[in-house]
Amino acid sequence: MSVPMLKIGAVLSTMAMVTNWMSQTLPSLVGLNGTIVSPDGTHERIISGLYPGSEDGWQVYSTASDPDGRCVCTVVAPARNLCKRDPRNRQLRLLTEQVQNVSQSMEVVDLRTSRDLQYVRDSEPLLRGVDGRLHTYVASPRALTSRGLQELKGQMSQLRPLLSVVEQYRLDLQTLATLRMELLNLSIILTAIQEEVGAYDYEELQQRVLLLETRLHSCMNKLGCGRLTAVSNPITVRASGSRFGSWMTDAMIPSSESRVWSMDGYYKGRRVLEYRTMGDFTKGQNFVQHLLPHPWAGTGHVVYNGSLYYNKHQSNILVQYHFRSRSVLLQRSLSGAGYNNTFPYSWGGSSDIDLMADETGLWAVYTSIPNAGNIMVSRLDPRTLEVLQSWDTGFPKRSAGEAFMICGTLYVTNSHLAGAKVHFAYNTNTSTYEYTDIPFHNQYSHISMMDYNPRERALYTWNNGHQVLYNVTLFHVIQSDG
Repeated sequence: MSVPMLKIGAVLSTMAMVTNWMSQTLPSLVGLNGTIVSPDGTHERIISGLYPGSEDGWQVYSTASDPDGRCVCTVVAPARNLCKRDPRNRQLRLLTEQVQNVSQSMEVVDLRTSRDLQYVRDSEPLLRGVDGRLHTYVASPRALTSRGLQELKGQMSQLRPLLSVVEQYRLDLQTLATLRMELLNLSIILTAIQEEVGAYDYEELQQRVLLLETRLHSCMNKLGCGRLTAVSNPITVRASGSRFGSWMTDAMIPSSESRVWSMDGYYKGRRVLEYRTMGDFTKGQNFVQHLLPHPWAGTGHVVYNGSLYYNKHQSNILVQYHFRSRSVLLQRSLSGAGYNNTFPYSWGGSSDIDLMADETGLWAVYTSIPNAGNIMVSRLDPRTLEVLQSWDTGFPKRSAGEAFMICGTLYVTNSHLAGAKVHFAYNTNTSTYEYTDIPFHNQYSHISMMDYNPRERALYTWNNGHQVLYNVTLFHVIQSDG
């Protein structure tokens, strides 16, 4: 039912008294006031800029003078649906959204596992053929030379591990089928709860959802590295902060560590908020504050093994800040790297140096004058911040919207605005590149941070004041030297 709006009019003779009372007394009652000049030149006193929640009581929304000189007061009445006042109703909505997210993650894992299993199935005939020929030659040694026999034995040894992989993927598919059925049953239960709020134990439902998430993560962790083939629809976790910023979880510590960090802004910021869990981050509660001794530049920060790695303001110095000891453990200059908006991403924001992590370690993405503004990728030693190896991708950094690493491959978007897609990929394992066409929905039209978390296999983005997650689809190929 829509919120009823009540209009209260007063006669002209009492207009001055009523207007004066409203302008002086009502703002102090609700704690918010401000003056806006309407198009016809009259003054409108805004008491509350937003409609109150359904659990609130009667509240004054605005007062103004109409064309006839009468004072008009707009009031918002409380909702008449008592179920909406029940705090369990909000818990139910949050639980429903969580189930939808789990379902989406499960579909991604299902697609990924199915593709990998098909590859293994295609490899089985080769394995069995080589194994059969080897048995034949062992039975009749004259049919094959000694050199040929050794070659076949070597191939069989290389292919034999595929048999155990086949069996493991069969078990994974059975697990996914079971999870799908459990999730379907859970959705049916949620539908019933929506019809009659309070008829089910919310805590039991929450435990079942957490169990499903744990089993999904266990299934995903069995899969190795792969090539990015798709990005899911966005999942908005929260709307907070300014237009630019970054947020993240630890890219290395096991999944039992669930803390979330948020860093608002890109220029001279020092305040890092640490939330105990993702649920606390969503609600904006249960957090502690870290005040960095050195301000940061850009949004290319990363949390790796309990430390925050970031670019020091107006320099190409990398800083390692340890959260538990609340101290700086290390500072080192990234030699030759541009800074202070010399070579930023297309959106600017002092995004010259972008630190990130993937399954293979800690990375820095930047550029320099000798590289003519092309993106450089350097693998870093997290203990010393020394550059272990570098690659020149040949892609101009100012043409990139954002970039992230997955399994040693740098993926670059063509824009930070609406219509963006993953446009370029550089594989550091082979020192080769390719142009890609992987679209994703840029829901809020201005991405200022996009980083991959290898522990959760998800993309974290800061999009115009919204903290958004994307699931990724990786195509896994099981390779053998033979």
